[in-house]
Amino acid sequence: HPKKGIFSSALGMIAAVTVYIAVKRTFEAGGEAQANDAAAVILALIYCACGLVLGIMSRVEKDIFKLFPNLGIMLNLLVLICIIGILYLGLI
Repeated sequence: HPKKGIFSSALGMIAAVTVYIAVKRTFEAGGEAQANDAAAVILALIYCACGLVLGIMSRVEKDIFKLFPNLGIMLNLLVLICIIGILYLGLI
């Protein structure tokens, strides 16, 4: 398993958990997002972008196991779509 793929998967999991916790805390506060929750989602966006790049870089390597690169790409894309959706719903 390529180390970049494993790191990509780990960054995707960290970003997913961060976004989940931020959304949960905002929901519990009645829809009022705190500044630290917004900062956490922005950091998750950065993790997500880095994880996506690492996943793609490890996916194009030759003669590797493709589990972690594929998992990292999927997780990071899912989190990225969720963050874009949250931002879109905030603008409406």
